[in-house]
Amino acid sequence: MSENSEASGTPSSGTAPGGTAPGPQPEPLRFFGTTWVGHDGGYGLRRVAVTVGSLVAAVVSCFVLRFAYQGLEIAEVGSFVGMLVVLMFAVCSAIAFRKTWEGFTRRPADPAADDRLRGLKSIGFIGSLLAYFLRSFTEAPGEKLRRTEYETALAQYEKRRSSRTGNPAARKSAKGKRPGRR
Repeated sequence: MSENSEASGTPSSGTAPGGTAPGPQPEPLRFFGTTWVGHDGGYGLRRVAVTVGSLVAAVVSCFVLRFAYQGLEIAEVGSFVGMLVVLMFAVCSAIAFRKTWEGFTRRPADPAADDRLRGLKSIGFIGSLLAYFLRSFTEAPGEKLRRTEYETALAQYEKRRSSRTGNPAARKSAKGKRPGRR
């Protein structure tokens, strides 16, 4: 979430000098940009494209893994190695699915630990693709989390702005005046 604050001396015309509205700005989502805020700019078509694209990518990835497994069979590495490869991809895909799904609902408590799982999540990329596929049925993946953060930031910004309205010097002089004195 980024926040633009008005500099003193700039006119309050509703937009900041860079052409953006003052206050917090929505964080863009992958494939959606900031269209998730107002569900405009082809948001529906993007959701359909993400849903279909992630499913197609998962299916193609399964075929690639099947060819890799057939390569192991041709190399005659043995059933134990083949079983280990299948088990590794299954476990890594399950972990990648869970971590990707959690990433749509909350920020990681320990980003360093999440970074350490990057290799494991890339091995289980099919799980991440399936999580993306399932989540895109209800929303843009990560939209609920970003919307909550954005609305909270907007409410805090408006609260800060409303508490600073008016001229503080005028309020002090109005309070300090006694009746009958000029």
